[in-house]
Amino acid sequence: MIWDPVRLSLQVMLIAAPAIFLIGLGLSVLLARRTFRGQIVVETLVMLPLVLPPTVLGYGLLRVLGSGSPLQEWFRLDILFTWQAAVVAATVAGIPLMVQAARAGIRDVDQTLEHAAENLGANRLTVLWRITLPLAKRGIVAGMVLGTLRAFGEFGATIMVAGSIPGRTQTMPLAVYDAVQVRDFDLANTLVVIMVGLSFVGLFLARRLSR
Repeated sequence: MIWDPVRLSLQVMLIAAPAIFLIGLGLSVLLARRTFRGQIVVETLVMLPLVLPPTVLGYGLLRVLGSGSPLQEWFRLDILFTWQAAVVAATVAGIPLMVQAARAGIRDVDQTLEHAAENLGANRLTVLWRITLPLAKRGIVAGMVLGTLRAFGEFGATIMVAGSIPGRTQTMPLAVYDAVQVRDFDLANTLVVIMVGLSFVGLFLARRLSR
């Protein structure tokens, strides 16, 4: 059915989005406002999913989540070839874009405003919440939208760790690929139109919000 991959893609995206936001924002603040030993290594690791082939990223996640991994051995967490694995793949793929845009927005905030707030008695958490993040809103919103849409369209890593099981793990990008393989172009066209439409609406709303 056409609505199964649509429903599953939206489900994966809606669960991955908060994870992308929280992890990405935390990393953005850390990398933009702190200097520490090994920082360039952390920055490189965060951005690595942007340049790795999706199949390589998927294979790495396969090793992390699969048999013999600490997650499987210690916590008995076996999520390979489930929709939860698709959420993990989508989150990992989306975080770099969130970090890239949000960190740039935070770095653009005038630090004299932050220092002035601290001199007036505000603690660092208050400065972050009341000064830094509101002023960096455009970058944060842009990063959130880009990261979420990247998660929505994730293909390579998803097929490695979740497979393409109709009704269970087959998201819209996977359904398009399978439809083309069996020459069901009507289904492929419909899914592509839905994905393009949702992505356009997401980007359009993000532009409106950032303005």
